[in-house]
Amino acid sequence: MLDLTKQVVYQTYPKSFKDSNGDGVGDLPGIIEKLPYLAELGIDFIWLNPFYPSPQNDNGYDISDYCAVDPLFGTMADFEHLVNEAAKLNIKVIIDMVFNHVSTEHVWFQKALAGDKQYQDYFLLRQRQADGSHPNHWQSKFGGSAWAPFGDTEYDFLHLYDPTQADLNWRNPAVVAELKHVLDFWLAKGVRGFRFDVINVIGKDPELLDSPAGTNEKLMYTDKPIVHDYIRELNEATFGKYADVITVGELSSTTIENANLYTRPDRHELSMSFSFHHLKVDYENGEKWTNIPYDFEALRTLLHQWGTGMAAGGGMPAWFWNNHDQPRGLNRFILNPQYYSQGARLLAMVVHLNRGVPYIYMGEEIGMRDPEFTSIEQYNDVEAHNAYKMLLTQGKSVAEAFAIVKTKARDNARTPMQWDTSAHAGFTTGTPWLGLADYTDINVATELAKPNNLYTFYQKLIQLRKTQATIADGSYQVVYTTIPEVFAFIREINEEKILMVAHFGEKPTVIDLGEFSDGELLISSYEKVRLEQDYALRPYEALAIRI
Repeated sequence: MLDLTKQVVYQTYPKSFKDSNGDGVGDLPGIIEKLPYLAELGIDFIWLNPFYPSPQNDNGYDISDYCAVDPLFGTMADFEHLVNEAAKLNIKVIIDMVFNHVSTEHVWFQKALAGDKQYQDYFLLRQRQADGSHPNHWQSKFGGSAWAPFGDTEYDFLHLYDPTQADLNWRNPAVVAELKHVLDFWLAKGVRGFRFDVINVIGKDPELLDSPAGTNEKLMYTDKPIVHDYIRELNEATFGKYADVITVGELSSTTIENANLYTRPDRHELSMSFSFHHLKVDYENGEKWTNIPYDFEALRTLLHQWGTGMAAGGGMPAWFWNNHDQPRGLNRFILNPQYYSQGARLLAMVVHLNRGVPYIYMGEEIGMRDPEFTSIEQYNDVEAHNAYKMLLTQGKSVAEAFAIVKTKARDNARTPMQWDTSAHAGFTTGTPWLGLADYTDINVATELAKPNNLYTFYQKLIQLRKTQATIADGSYQVVYTTIPEVFAFIREINEEKILMVAHFGEKPTVIDLGEFSDGELLISSYEKVRLEQDYALRPYEALAIRI
């Protein structure tokens, strides 16, 4: 049986990791080439974002065939080779399963459009209202109505995301059967993990009603009780039969209570959950497309609420600062670039010493940052372009709208991986599909040549998780909650304790280490540390002490 709490996952965005054939797009052979680099880091799983056939309207999350490889990324033989080569290095493969929706180019949707009643029931079709308006007022998460015309009929189809991503009708057993087949297909290929995209919005009610006045319409389709039934059914029929398979659910706008229900082992649903509340602390009045500094008190409160709440409820969180949908954590949470080196280590310690499963996003281990793009044309992502247009219609100037998009765009994390100082950072010999961030100083080759480099720091954190039972399985206790800009917790098991303290600021801050002043320093964001009772925390200093 897999020891979940000792696992570390590394996420690659295939389009941007390594290009093997010079077409400017990362691919599966490119990932294979870099597997030794990941094995040396010490990770256990590699998660690949979608590589399936797709029109790429949402960078692969609009899937037109669940059981094939898009020629853009290689062949099925390449994928099988990747799984086998990874296994030789003791790395297992996780793939994305986008089961809320399919591309409108998927054969299921095309048959539905052609009039096949069987396949029309695969989707959420509703008749337009008498005045020609949409079936309800739901808004797409990418902007605009969540409804689009279904061919030349009097029906609309639901798309919670892009208009080319048609939501599936999970209340149709035939749809669920199809998706079980997809999981079995990839399990047979040797896949040992699934990341379920926006899985907690699959449980729509039979009647798709508008939300009551004054309430959030997301509640009309998010975390419905039936979602748990669907996931349990998938578990029992497919991945739950394997002792070495892990699953993680991307849970949009979920609650601690539901995250525990999804991930408690006795419920046989998912292994762990992604939540995003801690990455919304720089949303002004809850709105993503705003530009304000993050709120530390809100961040600390949320991290502790989820840390204590998941521990008490027996569920399992997946911790991260970065992924393909978020701007880089360094830019976001380390407010002074002067301290990026210490700040990168601090952020890593918060994740890797926490209770849960740590995730590393490509480039994080060398300190990659957001790109310095100067115009909206440099961004590829549909969400960024839609947001830019929305901000202009709201009266923002071109400069104001761009400044906001620049801080929040998903493409910030999708720029190509920076391998060395050669042209295009060693990512491709061709023209990259997306512009690069500054790679002259930040790249794998340069970082590995430094003494006490960030990559080595990540190696140490990964090894601590594998060797220290307190980190893997200890309890979670909140400490130092009244000290400004300090986030801290104690992990404890079998009378051994580890204190993790992270100072998210620059002002001199003194803390009383108490019994930990005589402890063993496990790891820190600064090289030279001398423990004492009244310890003066330096800017962006993080410490882990064992007693």
